[in-house]
Amino acid sequence: MLDIRRIREEPDAVKAALATVGVEPAEIDTLLALDAERRAAIHELETRKAERGAASRAIGALKDAAERERAIATTRGAGDAIAAAEERVAALEARFEARMLEIPNLPHPDVPVGADERDNVVVRTVGTPPVFAFTPRPHWELGETLGILDFERGAKVSGSRFYLMRGVGAALQRALINWMLDLHVREHGYSEVYPPAMVRRECLVGTGNLPKFGDNLYRDAEDDVWFVPTAEVPVTNMYRDEIFAAGVLPVRHVAYTPCFRREKMSAGRDVRGIKRGHQFDKVEMVKFVEPAASDGELLRLLDDAEDVCRRLQIPHRVVQMCTGDLSFVAAMKYDVELWAPGCGEWLEVSSCSNFRDFQARRTNIRYRPAPRAKPELVHTLNGSGLALPRVVIAVLETYQEADGSVRIPAVLQPYMGGRAVIEKSSGEKERRS
Repeated sequence: MLDIRRIREEPDAVKAALATVGVEPAEIDTLLALDAERRAAIHELETRKAERGAASRAIGALKDAAERERAIATTRGAGDAIAAAEERVAALEARFEARMLEIPNLPHPDVPVGADERDNVVVRTVGTPPVFAFTPRPHWELGETLGILDFERGAKVSGSRFYLMRGVGAALQRALINWMLDLHVREHGYSEVYPPAMVRRECLVGTGNLPKFGDNLYRDAEDDVWFVPTAEVPVTNMYRDEIFAAGVLPVRHVAYTPCFRREKMSAGRDVRGIKRGHQFDKVEMVKFVEPAASDGELLRLLDDAEDVCRRLQIPHRVVQMCTGDLSFVAAMKYDVELWAPGCGEWLEVSSCSNFRDFQARRTNIRYRPAPRAKPELVHTLNGSGLALPRVVIAVLETYQEADGSVRIPAVLQPYMGGRAVIEKSSGEKERRS
């Protein structure tokens, strides 16, 4: 959430910045008009309460009984007016808060201005896409031939955009998760958290997923709890309404969770394979830092995500999002993409974002710059470290051999009991009788 004081004090600058992310200036004018109406209603309510208080004190000084009764009757009328004013203030506050929750974050001044993803900037490409002596196959062919991906049974169990991972395929997914967690904890300085996969509504409001993206989330309607779209939601809300003591920041967490998204916005896209599903696994990095450090922490976060790619020895590239392709909550964002030679495309496996104080204002997460100092809002950041199953796609397609087998990257072999190759015999489907 943006600071309403900044919007009031710098309306033209805010309008110009938000215009680059697709917000019409008229939306800010509407917001400011509602804010003015709300503040006037609050002033009227406070004035009426003050007048009633003064009248009540004056009643005690009246000696004449009849005059006192008339004054009491007038005070009762003031009470009715105050009740009506309170209802009006409550309604205006609700409308104001709802509109504030719909306004996206301001882009960082260093974000390139652009209309959409075509204006994103490739910052660097690391590694060279491999050259094969054969035509590389896509992961859905490799996976089914090896018996490690089962699309038919996945759809039978849960419907479209679901699949099963079997045998060594399931082990590969688990190995990647465990290795990435260990890497971030042991070498990158994160503290591991295993959070719930369901959260309360206010947690999603706090991270900016609600109310704007409710249609893309799964929900238990009876208890009004929501399946997480990413571990960022529960990990960020760990510190909701809390104040970090002086000297504690930065706090860096890493977490694994299953993630759930309805993928309504991607209907008809990437229907083959495991690139885009309603359920997927992800290792997530989340940071809470002092404002002055957040730009540097974003670059460190990005490097931590890239380090996973480097150690897997799979070519990757870093793309900076332009203003028109920023997420709702991000002030600055970089994507990390792995090359998938069978699909012939770059696959996003991490989005590393600096939200500045946008989420912290919604969740009321603060810190003390010094002992006994007035609390200030923290800056929050997050990035995938990395997201599956796209890493699985890149591994299968990069390390495939002409005979259809797949070599296992060296860093993962200790997590797979020393196994070096996935062969058909190691994961073949059961034959149906």
